[in-house]
Amino acid sequence: MDEKALQLRFQEQIDAEIKIEPKDWMPDAYRKTLIRQMSQHAHSEIVGMLPEGNWVTRAPTLKRKAILLAKIQDEAGHGLYLYSATETLGISRDEMIQALHSGKAKYSSVFNYPTLSWADIGAIGWLVDGAAIMNQVALMRTSYGPYSRAMIRICKEESFHQRQGFDILYTLCQGSEEQKAMAQDAFNRWWWPSIMMFGPHDAESTHSSQSTKWKIKRKSNDELRQDFVDATVQQAEVLGLTIPDPDLKWNEERKHYDFGAINWEEFWTVVKGNGPCNRERIAARQKAYDDGEWVRDAAAAYAKKHTHAYPSTSTS
Repeated sequence: MDEKALQLRFQEQIDAEIKIEPKDWMPDAYRKTLIRQMSQHAHSEIVGMLPEGNWVTRAPTLKRKAILLAKIQDEAGHGLYLYSATETLGISRDEMIQALHSGKAKYSSVFNYPTLSWADIGAIGWLVDGAAIMNQVALMRTSYGPYSRAMIRICKEESFHQRQGFDILYTLCQGSEEQKAMAQDAFNRWWWPSIMMFGPHDAESTHSSQSTKWKIKRKSNDELRQDFVDATVQQAEVLGLTIPDPDLKWNEERKHYDFGAINWEEFWTVVKGNGPCNRERIAARQKAYDDGEWVRDAAAAYAKKHTHAYPSTSTS
């Protein structure tokens, strides 16, 4: 079968909602798009542990500490699921990690902002994980089978993370004036970075149109961003927090909230590596990788030693 016929059959499979599996034929561009998106997703889960890890030793109660530790552990697991799923496309874990450390591969820009107070942990859970859920629920229906299946468990766990963050802020908002002010301050600082998480406007997105045709993405950046704003405004009202956007208002004709202009100059500055914590985040990941080299070496040596430790069960 020639290349054109393979391309046609591939698109027919996509259009028929049949998952693409690792051994199926796929265009190189489809494979490369998935590697870029899935590895970026995996990197985001791993780097996303860092701003929260900053508060493990300073959580206000033992219960909050245990919950935060469990959340960070979940995120490590999400990264591993996604690295494993990406490896089915023919790229190694080491290649992905080296691309992250070198700056060639990106991760979500939102994790380059600092966590200045305990309320920031609530804001990350509520806003950042809330934004992630908007994107990831759609990804459960993505066209690539291993990615789609990985997202099922990830989405279930992310929903707990979002509730945990909301609960932190709800508790602070029911407390003293100082505690509510701390919650409002965190909200003010994390609102716009969370809005930016969905990426550039659809018209400026390099990959969005083709990813939609291949059903890698089910909703565009702007559609997901609008869904997030519409849902979050109502949650902010429950908390009693003021959204830091004077232009926010309900549009009766559109049946959606209109919101103010996004600072795209800030977004691209952070994406290009010049955000508040970009260098700190990559340095932390590089150090963790270097410090863990002895563990990887020991595991590899053990696996090599015990490869033939058990007799074959073959009857041939």
